Amino acid sequence: MQTTSSRNSLLAVAILIALAALSRLIPHAHNFTACGALALFAGAKLNDRRLAYLLPFSALLISDLILGFHTTLLPVYACFGFIVWLGSRLSKNTSFRKTVLYSLTGSVVFFLITNLPIWYGGYYPLDLHGLLTSYAAGIPFFRNQIIGDLVYTGLLFGSYAFVEKSRLLKTV
Repeated sequence: MQTTSSRNSLLAVAILIALAALSRLIPHAHNFTACGALALFAGAKLNDRRLAYLLPFSALLISDLILGFHTTLLPVYACFGFIVWLGSRLSKNTSFRKTVLYSLTGSVVFFLITNLPIWYGGYYPLDLHGLLTSYAAGIPFFRNQIIGDLVYTGLLFGSYAFVEKSRLLKTV
């Protein structure tokens, strides 16, 4: 028999997965989604490491089933795995400054890693100029990702802090 607390925790996890998946499905600026923030939040706030990784991967998989799979799927998922790991480093000492820094780090790593397959996938010449052109073409997506990650990170961590201070939620 599940306790009310564990049912509420599972409901919260299900809602977070649904909202992150939805942020990829509703009309939005490219890369302005909740997935990076969800990965950072899950790593920082969930004690169960398996659940921390399952949360963003479930949101990605659900939305990819609808949007379609793509050639950069493995690097994208790997980056979100890194962001969960990054969040787990944040969990020991969460502060506004560190949360912003880790969010930005996740955005930068995502940009650097996921633009490589675009470059070597035949869209640009396989030389230094092609690599730089690939990264330059990704700058608008990078800007949106930074803004989206910061906005959604603020919403998730801020809402959690508010609820926690209100004593309405026990740590999951």
